[in-house]
Amino acid sequence: MAGHSQFKNIMHRKGRQDAQKSKVFGKLAREITVAAKLGTPDPAMNPRLRAAVIAARQENMPKDNIERAIKKAIGGDAENYDEIRYEGYGPGGVAVIVEALTDNRNRAASDIRSYFTKSGGNLGETNSVAFMFDRVGAIEYDAAKASEDAMMEAAIEAGADDVVSSESGHEIYAAPDTFHEVAKALEAKFGEPRKAALTWKPQNTIAVDDETGEKLLKLIDALNEHDDVQNVYANYEVSDALLAKMAG
Repeated sequence: MAGHSQFKNIMHRKGRQDAQKSKVFGKLAREITVAAKLGTPDPAMNPRLRAAVIAARQENMPKDNIERAIKKAIGGDAENYDEIRYEGYGPGGVAVIVEALTDNRNRAASDIRSYFTKSGGNLGETNSVAFMFDRVGAIEYDAAKASEDAMMEAAIEAGADDVVSSESGHEIYAAPDTFHEVAKALEAKFGEPRKAALTWKPQNTIAVDDETGEKLLKLIDALNEHDDVQNVYANYEVSDALLAKMAG
């Protein structure tokens, strides 16, 4: 499939480290609470909650924070959040999907629309760009966890659809309906992954020049900064030099 080598660079960007921790923790807690509220509060029995807890651990979120977010759902005093997916086009005609959890739909829609407009893009209707992505379960392991062959063999045995291995690690993809079982089988063999979640994977990517790429990355950063936004996905490729510049 196209875009594999660039998948790391097209996933959402979490932003600056220390200054962002409380914001990231807040978003993770919100996802944990919503996941626990929608299903069982046991991560072993609730795939979405399990994915949220793994994501929280990867960000070094304290165990107390995780447990408090789950208890909030059990206690029934959690806020009601609407899950909304926004879709549109950013600079350079890049397709963008934004996943949000919000307690104010009007505010979220207005803010997100303004980000797209200011960047030179435009917010579209639901399903206006989703057809360019595949909804898949993504499971990631560090490269040191297994050799390429060992991971491939285990993933095929578990029922995965695809594996991409590189120096940065192993990315295993599974269909949404088999994702939980594949993740469980791999975890039994290799331990907890660094990531396991449903994601939007571009079918193809668009290469953009540095000037357009800078505008696009600023849009993605602005979206990620918004309290209601949980994840941002886009089908672009930019130069490593630009990524380094923007990260600096």
